[in-house]
Amino acid sequence: MDDGGPESIGGMFETKDSGNRVIFDSGMQRDVTEGKTKWHLIRSGPMLKRWAELMTRGAEKYDDDNWMKANSDEELDRFYQSACRHFEQWVNGDDDEDHAAAVIFNINGWEHTNAKG
Repeated sequence: MDDGGPESIGGMFETKDSGNRVIFDSGMQRDVTEGKTKWHLIRSGPMLKRWAELMTRGAEKYDDDNWMKANSDEELDRFYQSACRHFEQWVNGDDDEDHAAAVIFNINGWEHTNAKG
């Protein structure tokens, strides 16, 4: 019976192994964490929540992931200009919008669009 696991899609996944182990008191063994991205650290501080809130407001205004449609130099320039503007507003203490979250949004948008080539 097909359980939907990796074997059901041609065994296309592998389990990476550094060859080093951490052995817990219970006897459980796991690969070490050295050299692995610590994704949980982006939850530290207020910015992940504020960025998510900004993205939610944008989705309500423009639709989910609308910004990901960008594919031109003109749109890259718009992300750049907006990041610069929001950064200056953040530096100057303007609090009429969440300018810090807007900087993150625009840098992310620029990087996403630029990666498309």
